[in-house]
This record gives sequence, structure tokens and C-alpha cells, in this order.
Amino acid sequence: MPTQVRDWMSKPVVVVDPDSSVSYALTLMRRRNIHSLVVNLDDRSHTYGILTTTDIRDKIIAEGRNPAETSVREIMTAPVITANPQWTLRECSIHMQKNRIHHMPVADGFGALIGLISATDLFRAAEEIGWGQET
Repeated sequence: MPTQVRDWMSKPVVVVDPDSSVSYALTLMRRRNIHSLVVNLDDRSHTYGILTTTDIRDKIIAEGRNPAETSVREIMTAPVITANPQWTLRECSIHMQKNRIHHMPVADGFGALIGLISATDLFRAAEEIGWGQET
């Protein structure tokens, strides 16, 4: 049974430039029906940030900021913890719980972005394959 992050991660990853407006990011998220975007901060060092619907709720809507006048860089979370594609779903869930996050970019052994795993992906796996110690 497929129980590793690589089996359940979303790909390709939707990436946004840190200098894009939050308005642009919102449109991208809505059109793709996704709840997070990976922010590519540095191609050479494979440094990433993340922008989530929670960031937008807390830092744009709740604060009354204009998304057209705010850059992704201003409200994103960075740097982010990346998941290993070979982690079990249980390991991934523990990392998410410990760090209080719902989305993790997945990087290969060289740090290159290869996917994104979310709490929703874990829920889908639990529904489809069940859950146990080996998951």
C-alpha cells in the first residue's frame, strides 16, 4: 500500500514570485482551487517560503490591507520546513503537528522542489487506505 509522502503529494507545485502582489496570488489560488502557493526565494540555495489562505485571512483580511498593494513577500511564511518524499505519512503528520502547519513543500535529496503535501492529502490517504502504525 502506498504510504509515503511521495505517493500522496500534489504535483506539479504551483510557485509564485515573492514580489508578486497578494491579489495575483489570490487569483492564482482561486483558479487552481488550491490553498497554498510555494514562494521561490532562491533557486541556487533552494530556499522556499509559503503563502497560505491562513496568511491571507490573518494578514490581509483581518488587518484590512489591500491585497493589490501588498507583496507576497510581506505576508508569506519563510523559511519553510520541507518534507522528505520518503517519509511515511505518519512521520509527515507528526512534523505538521509539531510545527503547527498544514502544508509542506516536498524536496528531493538536492533540495529541489518536487511536490507539496497538505493535511488534506493526509485526510484523503486516511480515507482511502485507512490508518495504522505502518502508515
